[in-house]
Amino acid sequence: MKRSLILIFIVTTGFVNLFPQDRITGKSFATRSEVIARYGMACTSQPLATQVALDILKKGGNAVDAAIAANAVLGLVEPTGNGIGGDLFAIVWDASTKKLYGLNASGRSPKSLTLEYFKKEGYDRIPSYGPLPVSVPGCVDGWFELHKKFGNLSMQDILQPAINYAKNGFPVTELISYYWQGNARYLQRFPNFKEIFMPGGSTPQKGEIFKNPYLAETLSELASQGRNYFYKGEIARTIDKFIREQGGFLSYEDLAAHHSEWVEPISTNYRGYDLWELPPSGQGTAALQILNILEGFDIASMGFGSAEYIHHFVEAKKLAFEDRAKYYADPGFADIPLDWLISKEYGKERRELINTDRAARRLEAGVPEQGNTIYLTVADNAGTMISLIQSNYRGMGSGMVPPKLGFILQDRGELFSLTKGHANVFEPGKRPFHTIIPAFITKDGEPWVSFGVMGGSMQPQGHAQIVVNLIDFGMNLQEAGDAPRIRHGGSSQPTGSKMTDGGTVYLESGISYETLHSLMIKGHDVQWTIGGFGGYQAIMWDKKNKVYFGASESRKDGQAAGY
Repeated sequence: MKRSLILIFIVTTGFVNLFPQDRITGKSFATRSEVIARYGMACTSQPLATQVALDILKKGGNAVDAAIAANAVLGLVEPTGNGIGGDLFAIVWDASTKKLYGLNASGRSPKSLTLEYFKKEGYDRIPSYGPLPVSVPGCVDGWFELHKKFGNLSMQDILQPAINYAKNGFPVTELISYYWQGNARYLQRFPNFKEIFMPGGSTPQKGEIFKNPYLAETLSELASQGRNYFYKGEIARTIDKFIREQGGFLSYEDLAAHHSEWVEPISTNYRGYDLWELPPSGQGTAALQILNILEGFDIASMGFGSAEYIHHFVEAKKLAFEDRAKYYADPGFADIPLDWLISKEYGKERRELINTDRAARRLEAGVPEQGNTIYLTVADNAGTMISLIQSNYRGMGSGMVPPKLGFILQDRGELFSLTKGHANVFEPGKRPFHTIIPAFITKDGEPWVSFGVMGGSMQPQGHAQIVVNLIDFGMNLQEAGDAPRIRHGGSSQPTGSKMTDGGTVYLESGISYETLHSLMIKGHDVQWTIGGFGGYQAIMWDKKNKVYFGASESRKDGQAAGY
């Protein structure tokens, strides 16, 4: 089949991330410098949240306190990507125990909803919006679990900045205004959405002051009454009544039974550095699998932006994502061969399937022997670091806005499969496959980099690219995030869809035409596009000088700052 090059330029908000052609050397991609600080560092996708995190650190809070405070502010100022109606995952490096801790704060499906219901009603997939994809929101419980284990300041002190901004208002940025408007096109038909998120009948424009007094009240009650106010109190009763009125199934009992889970992070060693991810129900395992496959190639000699590197990366991604589609699910319901999937032996076996000259059209998962999100990271003076990611899914979520609470419920349940026998098939009380993943890198058992890349299935691809950029191509922390990214789409999915005809390789500007042409010769469908490459934040610990380096996403409103 003749391959064609499609040039797509999607101009959204006027923020066009173009990389000069004379910079395609693997260095000097940074559009801003790394931030360097001694006592504390915060990197988030919105400057107001970054400043709040620093304020908390200076007030005597630790990295976990500051991360919770920043997340609460982001739920207000960036409702297009997160909020307390969504889920949360985190990896914490605790300086006192010199150990990594993982938290899966994702919610489960309604216990009264069954696979048979979807079949009886004629669904071949779970809807994107409305009451049916709504699962229990895990964010608030995640905050309180993190605080109980690591927190220093009171929750009143931690949540007060978000409460103040919700009461008094904040200026909406151009980027968030654009996404807000896009979400409203789909969600304004649902009850209560317009009242809260379209004051005066329209979404806020750039520079306009937005207030959310309902959210201020909700956060105030959480600060004073604790997590049970959300899961066993008035909020739970309000959600129960509202969802039932909308024809959904999420109940008070589902909320009351919810609990987060502390999990052991999993890792692989890549050229002397350990990349840590959380185990399923998330997709972090895919990043480890990609790196295990790539480790057998001399990536550094290929050169950043080369057709050879991009081809090998894409083929490794395809292989990892076939396993992702087949095996990744809630481990409470599925027997996941995790040790095998992230083993070096299996990585070698999968690596041997890569044809160095041709793109694979179709692939199968291995057989063992008998997607908008926010990401933030904070580090404190004691050496504790937290990598935290939180999301509603599909931007603002399901469109289900419980009355007078100030937030939208997530639609993560959309990511279940309706295929009986699939590891990720819908079952009552089950956590859906999750796209949001935090990451952490250690070197010789010491912390090195806390980082994340937002953006659905881009996330494990982004994690692997950041690691390669830092280790193989020798980029600094900011360059590693600013460098043009690769995104492959069209792999088989945990919802049951299959890859056909090899999928599509999407490249950011800054990759040369010669590279695109070479990729087409190898059989790749290539699109040169803007957008969909995620958002990056990172903190690096310099053990020698005892300082932090901070980097923030140039594709978003992000800010890295320290003191």
